[in-house]
Amino acid sequence: MFRRFTYWYARLLTWLLVASVAILILPVSLQIFSRYTELIPSYIWTEEMARFFFIWSIMIGAMVGIREGTHFVVDLWPPLNPRAQAAIRLFASLIVLVFAGAFLWWGIDFTRFAFNRISELAELPLWFIHVAWPIAGATWIAFVGEQMWDDLQVLAGRRLPGKGAASEGSGGSA
Repeated sequence: MFRRFTYWYARLLTWLLVASVAILILPVSLQIFSRYTELIPSYIWTEEMARFFFIWSIMIGAMVGIREGTHFVVDLWPPLNPRAQAAIRLFASLIVLVFAGAFLWWGIDFTRFAFNRISELAELPLWFIHVAWPIAGATWIAFVGEQMWDDLQVLAGRRLPGKGAASEGSGGSA
């Protein structure tokens, strides 16, 4: 049940990433055209909107990267046996969990701080941009938790590598 949820949540995030990048093109294009042509007036709010969508694109991309096992990955070791690789991934996942916890914990305070504030130019609620941090932290915890479970199963000898979320068509760590 949890794997099905994370699978569909990851699919939703992928589409939201595509949408946020596509929408980001609009305010950036307006900025460019208004600076170099006199066809349209210079809009100040476009800079703020571009920043909002850029930040959301980054945060959603980081969430998708964690799910796919491509974010925070640096290959330092030569190919090892499956249990050793699982142990190294487990250690790395613990470090990612620390960062995820920080994003979640302090992201909630960050969002509370902005709850009754609005942006200067577009007059958008600032919590809308700040809530990306705790959402990213919670999402990382869910995705990394799933990957850690798979790695623990490999360490215990109950599952062959590649028989976790990735083999079920739901993504997962490499």
